[in-house]
Amino acid sequence: MTLDQRLRSMRKTMRDMFGIARLRAGQEDIIRSVLQHRDTLATMPTGAGKSLCYQLPALHLDGMTLVVSPLIALMKDQADKLLAAGIDCTLVNSTLKSRAEREALQRIAAGDSGIVFVTPERLAQPAFIETLRARPENRVGLVVVDEAHCVSHWGHDFRPAFLEIAAAVKALGQPPVLALTATATPRVIDDIVHSLALREPRVVRTGTYRENLRYRVVQVSTAGGKDGAARATAAKREQLSTLIASLQGTGIVYAATVRDVDRIYGWLSEAGESVSRYHGRMAAAAREEAQEQFMSGTTRLMVATNAFGMGIDKADIRFVIHYQMPGSLDAYYQETGRAGRDGEPADCVLLFDLNDKRIQQFFLAGRYPSVELAQRVYDALAARVGEDPKGATLKALKEALPEVGAGKLEVALNMLVDARVAGRDRQRRYRLREHDDARQPARDTVAQAAAQFEQMSAHDRQTLQAMIDYAQTGQCRWRAILDYYGDAPAVERCGVCDNCVRPPQIDVAPEAIVAGETSAHELSPTSRKAPPKPRIWAPGDAVRVPRYGAGEVALASGEQVAVQFPDGSTRTFLASYVRAGR
Repeated sequence: MTLDQRLRSMRKTMRDMFGIARLRAGQEDIIRSVLQHRDTLATMPTGAGKSLCYQLPALHLDGMTLVVSPLIALMKDQADKLLAAGIDCTLVNSTLKSRAEREALQRIAAGDSGIVFVTPERLAQPAFIETLRARPENRVGLVVVDEAHCVSHWGHDFRPAFLEIAAAVKALGQPPVLALTATATPRVIDDIVHSLALREPRVVRTGTYRENLRYRVVQVSTAGGKDGAARATAAKREQLSTLIASLQGTGIVYAATVRDVDRIYGWLSEAGESVSRYHGRMAAAAREEAQEQFMSGTTRLMVATNAFGMGIDKADIRFVIHYQMPGSLDAYYQETGRAGRDGEPADCVLLFDLNDKRIQQFFLAGRYPSVELAQRVYDALAARVGEDPKGATLKALKEALPEVGAGKLEVALNMLVDARVAGRDRQRRYRLREHDDARQPARDTVAQAAAQFEQMSAHDRQTLQAMIDYAQTGQCRWRAILDYYGDAPAVERCGVCDNCVRPPQIDVAPEAIVAGETSAHELSPTSRKAPPKPRIWAPGDAVRVPRYGAGEVALASGEQVAVQFPDGSTRTFLASYVRAGR
């Protein structure tokens, strides 16, 4: 069957089985690429129809379509919709009871399932690969990697298990791969291509802009002191209560820590709000119940950590509030993108406090293995292989390094494999490779490879700074997001964000130009005489600002300086107009 014939047949399936009259922008380009058996990487905004880009081809390709999905709730939601449309599919994940799992594996081995959903952890198991290879005539014809940014070391949701996908694809005979994600900077795209070993992939980017999302920032900063934290909490609680009272419909409130989720849940419950909560320390049954309450509309609000939301398909979420800023604009865009999937207007509000950056800095500390840890993993691997020439399993290495977290250990091992210092077989046993470069001993190669983690730490600091810059900018919020992703500007000004609706005013004084409460601005062409060359400020510096008086530098970023004043307010100024305190 020719490509055009497949496309005509596919359009009929689209109408008959999915009730869809036409494809959206970008969908046909992606589907064409898949039908041509090309590796494809597609970035599409949340709600733009990523799932259809593999579901339609799966019904017209030879062989099985394997969908690698990061969350069980996500794959269950997609499978339920396929089954409701009369399309056969099978799930394999850790929630299956023994009998159900056995039946699922038998269906796959017999070739009775066209679409199979699986977690990356299951795909990494040699026994599962053998199940997929049981009937050569029913080979895997397409591998779909959903939420593909999880593959990237530079992505905000990086998961080590995703690094095993490339090896699994090779073991399955190198079928074409379709990688799908809503968010990816150019750097993340490059890393996805490398990590999945994509071969000359077609990259389709349908854009980031969603005109129905209305972004705004509410600055909630207070001065320091021994009771500064308590006053900051009180100020945030007041702003959050005001926001929730003013916004209609269902919404999500994201907090960075479990403690804050529990605290906010308590506040809102006491105020009589209809609210659920969700975080990783809750029992699985409690999380499932909370999710069901919110999805069904039994509760209006969900207060959660970022553990909630990926793959949640609730179309009528009218607002997303961030109680603290996340660690990157990637995470912020992904989380706010859960609002307004029905295309109707939705609000995305960030409560911004400069002090919240400390929470994210804490999360970033120790995220990656150090050079010293990489050397220890290398030594442990050498010792274990000395005991068993066949290689060392991940379990054996965990026993040898009990104080090392499982995630860090897997990242370090994959780094050794990527650097060709170690190898890994189909049984996931690790062994050291022969090292024949006398000019560079193996341990030096390890240190050199581990140095990439220093680059990752520096990148994380940059992405956190980009998040802070977004919160302080006087630019159109959407334009700032598009610039971050390197997208061609869909708009110069969106007309719906806070900076477009109420452009911050610049107060002109004889000696200073001061930005508004929430934003920093450039001088206009009609400004008065050029300001003096700014000095470099650092947090903690005592400063004085004309008209506002003495304060302390809370944050300095390029030409912008955020100053906290004794009355508890924080304002952002051009660095040129801040003077040393006396």
